[in-house]
Amino acid sequence: MLAAMSTIAPLIRPLGRLAYAPVFERMQAWTAARGPDTPDELWLCEHDPVYTQGVAGKAEHVLLPGDIPVVQSNRGGQVTYHGPGQVVAYPLIDLRRLGIYVKEYVYRVEAAVIRTLGDFAVVGHRVGGAPGIYVRLDDPFAHGALTGPADPRDPFRGLGKISALGIKVSQHCTYHGVALNVAMDLQPFERINPCGYAGLRTVDLATLGVSVEWNDAAARLAQHLGALLQP
Repeated sequence: MLAAMSTIAPLIRPLGRLAYAPVFERMQAWTAARGPDTPDELWLCEHDPVYTQGVAGKAEHVLLPGDIPVVQSNRGGQVTYHGPGQVVAYPLIDLRRLGIYVKEYVYRVEAAVIRTLGDFAVVGHRVGGAPGIYVRLDDPFAHGALTGPADPRDPFRGLGKISALGIKVSQHCTYHGVALNVAMDLQPFERINPCGYAGLRTVDLATLGVSVEWNDAAARLAQHLGALLQP
């Protein structure tokens, strides 16, 4: 497990491997109970296998869940999968204290993922209208930007999703967060339409040939989130 770490803000709390539902309930209660002077926190964990549905989630995007539970949550977005080998980061941030709005918050969280990938020489990309971070499958280490307009019939052609993002904002305070795929069993993603997109390929660092320990990836993501999410 990661050693306890802290920055000026947020306080970073490593939680280890936990089932999803208790963590969801805990961060919901924590956010409801916080006050204007409550320090921000960043929770880091790894989940037991679970599919989570966002508020926009449609049942038809869950194709063959099998023995993996499906949990309804109140985050944004559609269905995704969490499981061992994935770093899940939950920033519990007061946006008023940070002086930013939701759009800028999402941009900073995605930027933290891009910086983390960059630590391993992987180039992350944004796709307009599709939160999360993607990599070029032909060469995930290439620094060239994506070129040409997206094909409306296949906006993710040549791309794999390596990081999913889904948030909730209550009274200007955030919870839920971002997941980075490190070294997972990716097969469960084939039993859903990830984030509501049929045929979207999901990858992890191991798929790209990058060998990194979960603790190292988690520490680097926490470092970048901490740097971008403090006043």
